Amino acid sequence: MKKRIPVTALAAALFVSGCGSTESPSNDDQAEPTGGPVTVTDSRGETVTLDTPASKVVGLEWGEVEMLVSLGVMPVGVADVEGYGTWVTAAQLDDRVTDVGLRGEPSVDAIVGLEPDLVVMEAERGSSLVTQIEEYVPVIVTTGSDAAGDNLGRMRDDLMMIATAVGQVDEAEALLADFDTALADGEQQIADAGAAGAQFAMADGWRQGSSISIRMFGEGALVSDIAAELGLTNAWTGEVDEVWGLGTTDVEGMTALEEEDLRFFYNASDGDDVFADGLAGNAIWDSLPFVQQGQLHKLPDGIWTFGGPLSCQQFIDAMLQVYTA
Repeated sequence: MKKRIPVTALAAALFVSGCGSTESPSNDDQAEPTGGPVTVTDSRGETVTLDTPASKVVGLEWGEVEMLVSLGVMPVGVADVEGYGTWVTAAQLDDRVTDVGLRGEPSVDAIVGLEPDLVVMEAERGSSLVTQIEEYVPVIVTTGSDAAGDNLGRMRDDLMMIATAVGQVDEAEALLADFDTALADGEQQIADAGAAGAQFAMADGWRQGSSISIRMFGEGALVSDIAAELGLTNAWTGEVDEVWGLGTTDVEGMTALEEEDLRFFYNASDGDDVFADGLAGNAIWDSLPFVQQGQLHKLPDGIWTFGGPLSCQQFIDAMLQVYTA
């Protein structure tokens, strides 16, 4: 059983190397945690016990950070605050949240220096980082994504685990109830519009020198599972990984998307629109049916496709705007 380890003395001796303000967010607007002590079993199968629900939390992955904010718990520290602001708009951060470094390489010193009650991170970030942080602060590890299983169910489980740790189970249940209502209403709207079974594809992309790489969201990706619940069909059948449901291709690989009525959605929140700009004039791209028919749809900026219930509802709304117009 994991017990909280006091960090006050250690923190005084550590150099806080994270970017941004070192002032913790005000607790004036924080939701009051209920209950305690609390115990959760995380994705590692590790049991983590806190004497009271955590109120000073550091989040190292944006989906989990979104969940914390949506539960009414503003993190004291977040990995890559600027990036979060670009890619996630469903649950905005307080401007006094401290940046603790990159998502792939956060600063342990910066994290511990904030004297948090808890650190929340996802499984893919690696056990070595967990071990380093756990020496000073309790850590819970979410699954983060499960394309080989039930990704929507995984999202619900991650949210409830975090909610239990911060004493906000009622709020989590309300969030999930709203999400379920949005799914059901969206499915009905798609059916009423005569779009049930309609085919779609979803991607994001980036430039590597003069070449463009395309990352497809295949079966099992979170947004693909949401679209399936709405009654839509993912046309991308290429190989994807078992965690995120993502597969990399190039413009030649896009010729597999030959359906005449297919709508293509993409995300370019960072302002680098490789689909509208980078591929413009490419003969293969211009020959694709969805390009020729003008069925190319950029998602509104800031819809995080790996997020919690609020980001998922933003994605539902974006799909409905297209299919029910």
